[in-house]
Amino acid sequence: MAVKVKICGITSVKDALAVSASGADAIGLVFYPKSSRYLSIAQAAEIYAALPPFISVVGLFLDASQAEVEAVLEQVPLDLLQFHGSESPQYCAIFSRPYIKAVGMIGLDDFALYADQYPDAKAFLVDAHAPGAAGGTGNTFDWKDIPNDYLKPIILAGGLNPDNIAIAIQSTDVYAVDLSSGVEISAGIKSEEKIKALMQEVKRVEHSE
Repeated sequence: MAVKVKICGITSVKDALAVSASGADAIGLVFYPKSSRYLSIAQAAEIYAALPPFISVVGLFLDASQAEVEAVLEQVPLDLLQFHGSESPQYCAIFSRPYIKAVGMIGLDDFALYADQYPDAKAFLVDAHAPGAAGGTGNTFDWKDIPNDYLKPIILAGGLNPDNIAIAIQSTDVYAVDLSSGVEISAGIKSEEKIKALMQEVKRVEHSE
């Protein structure tokens, strides 16, 4: 099965359209105010309106209040929610929207024990940070720790870029990969050349299998 690609931390229509044109499957919009890739609801609505069909739009939140998430959803009909903090299973489910739960792999003893608490999650995103902490560190973690036999889809994040994406895909059995800083010129500003290089590597690996 072809690995899916999500480019996160989109902050402009230009970058969103570049991701769409590259053949990636999804974009991520960050609604965590402390992030350098944070964008307003108005900016997010503009990006959403400009996208062509068949591109999934994912909203990233970290320990946001219910009201904050609902305020976004009123103006931006996100396809998926992505929760990166210490959100409870009950909280994640209250929005009646498909969601991804991020799992910090640094210092995590038992992935299945953690993930099993979120039976409604569509997938789990594994990243290079401690459980409950913010992601986006730009660091990798030991991919041998990825639970390849878990029943739900696994999305790999953390320190991925065009140079290491091939080995990441070849050495794991993940459903999707998620990149942000690895295809950027600076925080929140994507590089069209890096995105193209990334997708070329992803397709090269697919065709070699």
